[in-house]
Amino acid sequence: PQSQIEATSGIDPESGLAIDLNLMLVKGQCTACHSAKLITQNRFTREGWKDKIIWMQKTQNLWDLGESEPAILDYLAKHYAPEARASRRANLENVEWYKLNED
Repeated sequence: PQSQIEATSGIDPESGLAIDLNLMLVKGQCTACHSAKLITQNRFTREGWKDKIIWMQKTQNLWDLGESEPAILDYLAKHYAPEARASRRANLENVEWYKLNED
């Protein structure tokens, strides 16, 4: 079944979050208010995740995470950090351009 495949691939079948020692902490704190998809669709640095937590505390009534906050930030920075991706193909090199005839 799909849930067994996800569990063996390191993804929690219930939430879609990465399996890690801090998974239950993150699930308990973060998914109490919103879907885990709000985590998985974002990529931030540790500082970016900290800024997001501060924003949620200021505007969304997120509680003080207390001693849990460093572990939550460790988890988010480890599994949901920005990914290096090419935004476009490499430049063409050594191309001989020619003019099209308009016949």
